[in-house]
Amino acid sequence: MATKKPAAKAKPVAKESVVKKKPVAKKLAAKSSMKKGTKYACSVCGMIVSVDTACGCAGVCDLICCGKEMKVK
Repeated sequence: MATKKPAAKAKPVAKESVVKKKPVAKKLAAKSSMKKGTKYACSVCGMIVSVDTACGCAGVCDLICCGKEMKVK
């Protein structure tokens, strides 16, 4: 008669340490930076955006292209 071997126990999976990222403080842009005629360029694809009408909102408006914030040209 064959003898049974005890079943191998599953090894406990080590938990990955969770690294908490500090929240990035957004730079408060002055309202004057978002004026009519201001041009923004994407550093990845090179697309250029020109502001025709400023929104005038109190918060910061980010122009995002290709996953990155567009820079003032």
